Amino acid sequence: MHLHLRVLLLLALALVFAGCAPRETPADAGVRTGTLIIGNGAEPADLDPQTMTAYTDGNIHMALFEGLTALDEEKLTPLPSSAERWDVSEDGLTWTFYLRETLRWSNGEPVTADDFVQSWRRLVSPAIAADNAYLLYPVKNAEAINGGSITDFSQLGVTAPDARTLVVTLEQPTPYFAMLTANVATFALNPRVLEKFGAMERRGTAWTRPGNLVGSGPFQLKDWAPNQRVIVEKNPHHWDATSVALSSIVFLPTDNPDVDERNFRAGQVHATLSLPTAKVAGWRERDPAKLRIDPLSQANFIRFNTTRPPFDDVRVRRAFALSIDRETLARTVLQGTRAAATALTPPNTGGYTARAKVPTDFETARRLLAEAGFPGGRDFPEVELACRNDEIQPKLAEAMQAMWQRELGVRITLTQSEQKIWLQNQQSRSYTLSFGSWLADVPDPGNFLGLFRSDGGYNWTGWSDPDYDRLIAEAEPLADPPRREELFQQAEARLLEAAPITPVFNGAATYLLDPRVEGWPPSQLGWRRYQLVRFRR
Repeated sequence: MHLHLRVLLLLALALVFAGCAPRETPADAGVRTGTLIIGNGAEPADLDPQTMTAYTDGNIHMALFEGLTALDEEKLTPLPSSAERWDVSEDGLTWTFYLRETLRWSNGEPVTADDFVQSWRRLVSPAIAADNAYLLYPVKNAEAINGGSITDFSQLGVTAPDARTLVVTLEQPTPYFAMLTANVATFALNPRVLEKFGAMERRGTAWTRPGNLVGSGPFQLKDWAPNQRVIVEKNPHHWDATSVALSSIVFLPTDNPDVDERNFRAGQVHATLSLPTAKVAGWRERDPAKLRIDPLSQANFIRFNTTRPPFDDVRVRRAFALSIDRETLARTVLQGTRAAATALTPPNTGGYTARAKVPTDFETARRLLAEAGFPGGRDFPEVELACRNDEIQPKLAEAMQAMWQRELGVRITLTQSEQKIWLQNQQSRSYTLSFGSWLADVPDPGNFLGLFRSDGGYNWTGWSDPDYDRLIAEAEPLADPPRREELFQQAEARLLEAAPITPVFNGAATYLLDPRVEGWPPSQLGWRRYQLVRFRR
């Protein structure tokens, strides 16, 4: 064969084989370049850690910012982070944190103890009105400042005697305080950047936009295209930058879990936020190595607006609570991925398991509804059950709608909304009946039961009970574990009897994960230390 013809033939064959070769997927390219791609559910409301209320926002904050401490995902024990160590006084009222000498902001400035002081003052500022300000209530005068009765912010029990030492004075002993300082709301923000954008006393300014945001975490903000993606890249100024294996992370706001699952199958992402329950069985059978079901310290419940009829009547609330067949919901709608809940606090929360339970009791439910003036559901007004437009809540809502109509004779309509609107409506009490959920800040029963104190930042029910408040207030600071548990048991029993909420199921993270991703242990609180994540090559 002539040399020229042979070369042409070889080129043609090469083109044919090249055309047959599989194209590199984004997930494959990510493994090659060190770029982790994650389906992250909802579009973030903002990238301000102090004003966030959604886990999906906090998931991004964990990459961009850093607290005094971090939590071991599996053991939930506090670990050094911005603080290399800490001391606690004998009376438990003074905590001293010692910052790392090499701590830097993503713009290269040193992170100082006073940065934490200014950040914590902002968190409790009434002007910011942060829902998570309550996390600092153990700190001296934090609650009074947040409530407006003290206006001198220098009275907050946090000082910086020098650039690397932070001294925190508490109102009362709080044994789990080192775990609180691992929550994203308590992370340091750069006060100079906040002041530049007028954000020390205002929400929603431009300081969180690309080019403006300065963080202290293992990654820094590169791009935020609303409703498309948030991209963070490795922060070269992080104190442990040499150990960070990923070059970047892409967070995709994929509201629809079915789309998220399709993206995973197509090699578009390495991890989904969740997996549709209807598809769990298929993945269990077909490719179980990619299926993850990790228990979460999370409560999922129905929230009643107790300021609106007919749910201003405890008999009506209890009738609805008793006529939920939770085991059937867990087995059918949730496909066995999550456990039925009969109490607010998930079992074994810091060693605590509630004695009080909400049973399924249709007969008692019908009697209570009749006593409230609605025998057989007669004359009961049509009310709306509000749910988030995710993969689980609407299906549960339909099943519960059928249960209540069958057992109580009442008619319930359903409304769906995106996460931001769903949360806003609960905060403003613009609802009658709504799904609610709570993922623990710390593994302690007080973190769940404290939600429904009269002044609780997340008590969006309108319910108030002085005896309940007293039990929680007495229990929280106690260093006597048996007595502390007993008070929480009494409080939980009171809560379930009054029924401003009623539990439905305990949480679990059910999702898909590329087996090439390492450093991704089960996390009971859902938080992820992205500086430890890497790819198996």
